[in-house]
Amino acid sequence: MKQPIIKFENFSFKYQSLQEYTLKSINLEIFEGEKVLITGRSGSGKSTILHCLNGIIPFANTGDIEGDLTISELEPHKTSIFEISKKVGTILQDQDSQFIGMSVGEDTAFSMENDAVPLDKMKQKVVDCLSLVGMEKFLERNPYELSGGQKQRVSLAGILTSSPEILVFDEPLANLDPASGKNVVQLIKEINKASGKTIVVVEHRIEEMLECGIDKVVVVDNGQIVKIGTPSEVLSSGIFEKLGIREPLYIDVMRYAGIDIGKEKISDLSSAVSSINDNIKNKITSYISSSQFNANQIKKHESEIALKIDNVSFSYDKNKPVLKNISFEIKKGEIVTVLGNNGTGKSTLSFLINGILKPDSGKIFLGTEEITHWSLKKRGQEIGLIMQNPNSMIVKGMILDELELGLKSLGHPKDTITKEVEAALKICELWPYRNWPVSALSYGQKKRVTIGSILTLKPKVIIMDEPTAGQDLMSYKLFMKFVKSLSAQGIAVILITHDLYLAVEYSTRSIVIADGEKIADDKPCAIFTMSNILRRANLKELSLTNLADAAGIDRETLISRFIASKGASL
Repeated sequence: MKQPIIKFENFSFKYQSLQEYTLKSINLEIFEGEKVLITGRSGSGKSTILHCLNGIIPFANTGDIEGDLTISELEPHKTSIFEISKKVGTILQDQDSQFIGMSVGEDTAFSMENDAVPLDKMKQKVVDCLSLVGMEKFLERNPYELSGGQKQRVSLAGILTSSPEILVFDEPLANLDPASGKNVVQLIKEINKASGKTIVVVEHRIEEMLECGIDKVVVVDNGQIVKIGTPSEVLSSGIFEKLGIREPLYIDVMRYAGIDIGKEKISDLSSAVSSINDNIKNKITSYISSSQFNANQIKKHESEIALKIDNVSFSYDKNKPVLKNISFEIKKGEIVTVLGNNGTGKSTLSFLINGILKPDSGKIFLGTEEITHWSLKKRGQEIGLIMQNPNSMIVKGMILDELELGLKSLGHPKDTITKEVEAALKICELWPYRNWPVSALSYGQKKRVTIGSILTLKPKVIIMDEPTAGQDLMSYKLFMKFVKSLSAQGIAVILITHDLYLAVEYSTRSIVIADGEKIADDKPCAIFTMSNILRRANLKELSLTNLADAAGIDRETLISRFIASKGASL
């Protein structure tokens, strides 16, 4: 009988600082060569399972263990983290923290240097491992200068040099643009095929991960495994919908259309597309036709312009322009997403609008007034910039102090500060927590604190960088409901994001930037039908377009009707 390479048996774990167990009676078997996806809501315990596999628990994070865990006949908590690392290689979400060497080759060779591998064998192994991940041409490059997807490949090459039996990926798609994420998924699939290694991925982006041919899906909730099965079995069970976890968009459409997911054995996008026959096509067509949708569902925004960018260009190095002749207008109350691949100039654009950077040429208007030469202080009172990581913005220990800071620095009287801070706390749904320390808040609540501190200044425009990164579906929906409430007050909202779902579900327009140029400015449901635009911007097609093509339905019609039927349209 085939023995599992990983086996949890009635395994429970409680962190030393907590009273309750984080993992409760986990039973799980993973066999050699399997590709396993562990998923669940934020705080469900999936990352704790990963840390049990790679030795962080109990050697870095101590606590109480009950039950048994074996990895290739090794009991991790009874050995050393060094021994575990020989069996389990981990590719971290933050690759920068994993790099040791100053060049790609040096970093890849690090573990072999520690093992005193002869130089000729070491060089050949480095080339072999970098070739396996498609990075052999980057041997001399500084790893910190690579893109997010390239960094993951280098990290993986360094792990492969020690030939672990198991590869563990921690949120590998986080912070990657859509096309880079697709490449990483393909890489995982190829590594598994070429090496036969067991692969365990912790990730909440289910639709993308299913494309690497996942063998087993493990759903975790409240520290317990609530479902184990093949992708088809788990998708058809309805567990994702029950728990509030985002399932693939094509599954949503097919379920709403009354298609039996289990009967059709749908496990990924290709199987969904191949299942399309006349019966299924008719069901999808009927669903789309019956979806309540009309032009009045899309909110009509005020015609008054909140922000105008007129022919703006910028470069850090005059020989390498970052942005070239960018122009667009945003009206009061609009929610506009800015899309594009990593390094294309999206964040630079936000710094130009906010005043952190000054354009080389062109003009910026707030309403009808040119603000190109306004001071950073004056600009910051009218245009708020919310960074991706709230911890990089918060400077006070208490919530109330943080929201009062901006008005105090501007010299406002105490009664004005009290009035404006109270209003901002209530808008951000933070009033019950006003006397709490910031450290006691969740990540999403901290984001609301940063927004609240901006709202006290009554800005006309708010820019948010990757506002939903790392949030599960429930947190995502709550946060975007809050963003819509800001829009309803007439505040123009700019969302810089890689989240294509966010763009199509919540924004009225999407501006696409590639190679420093604006290449599209249109309704998201229209942009996601433009294959040439998506390729140039390193974006990927929504799975709904593949489904529409297979069913012979107009792409934009299917996307817009589907989103409207979900009630997310503005």
